[in-house]
This record gives sequence, structure tokens and C-alpha cells, in this order.
Amino acid sequence: MNYLWGGMIVIGVIFGALHGGFGLITEVAVDSAKEAVNLAIAMAGVVAMWSGLMEIAQETGLLAACTKRLRPLLKFLFPGLAQESRANELIATNFIANIFGLGWAATPAGLEAMQELKLLSGEKKGVASREMCTFLVLNISSLQLIPVNMIAYRSQYGSVNPAAIVGPGIVATLVSTLTAVILCKVMCGKREG
Repeated sequence: MNYLWGGMIVIGVIFGALHGGFGLITEVAVDSAKEAVNLAIAMAGVVAMWSGLMEIAQETGLLAACTKRLRPLLKFLFPGLAQESRANELIATNFIANIFGLGWAATPAGLEAMQELKLLSGEKKGVASREMCTFLVLNISSLQLIPVNMIAYRSQYGSVNPAAIVGPGIVATLVSTLTAVILCKVMCGKREG
């Protein structure tokens, strides 16, 4: 991937040089760098706010209550996991963070969940267990009720209604998640059969 991006940059600079656009290349590079910094600062505020809310939810027990309510769903999705396992708690935390569009808050729980699943799997090294595959596919499909990143990007770039993405986002992620659940159940059925 690094070679691909590096190659595209080199080709772009060479093309600009051959067509007398070095001044334009420099101007665009400076403008893009400035815009990247502005976007990073705007996103840092959003990340701080939602990560803080996630910490508050954890400290107040709201996250534990949500995890308890997710147990029947987790039992359906991960029948091989014990209800009280640490992996179940981490998976629930990851799902809850993703549902609220907090991908950056979901990542640490997701990585820890995958490590727990690896310890529990007993599979040989380099082979993913059924639970690991299911978790990965569901995590990628990522049902979201509030697409925080997209709202922030749309707001940063002057959208008249940044939250207009919520409805289509819910529909798209609901379809992708339902598809992921069906795929996982079909594939796990084939694996067992």
C-alpha cells in the first residue's frame, strides 16, 4: 500500500512538473496540510467528548447494564462462549461503542476481546476460531445509530444539515449487520456440518 501511495504521489509531481504546475502543486500541498490540521483539531474535540461519555457510562454502571441486556444476543452470536467470560464483556463493550459511532472507543475493547477469544479458542497458532471470525465480521459490519465521524466531517465541511446522514446510516449499517449475522450463521453451520 505504501508503494501504491508513494507511486501516485511521484507520478502526480512528475506530471505537474512536466506541465508547469509546480506553483499549483505547492499551493495545493500547503492548503491540504492546513485543512488536515483543522480537521484533526475538530475531530479531536469530538473524540474527546464521546470518549469521555463512554468513560462516564462505564463508571456509572450504564455499560454493565447494557452488557447484561446484550447477553441473549451474545449467546445467540457466540454460543461457544461462557456467559460470564471476560471476552463476552469486551465484545459487548465493543458493540455498544460501535452502535454509538465511537469507533475509536471500540477499538481497545475489540483488540482485548480478540486476545481473550484467542486464549479461549484452543485452536492452533495462526488459525482463527469460529468466535474470532464471527466477532471480526460483526465488528466490520458495525451497526451504528449515530455516525459521529460522518456528522463531524459534514459539519467541518459546511453541510447545511450534518445530521441528515443518520437515517441512511442506520439503514445501511443495519443491512450490513444483518447480512453479517446471516453469513456467520451459514458459515458456522457449514463448518460444523
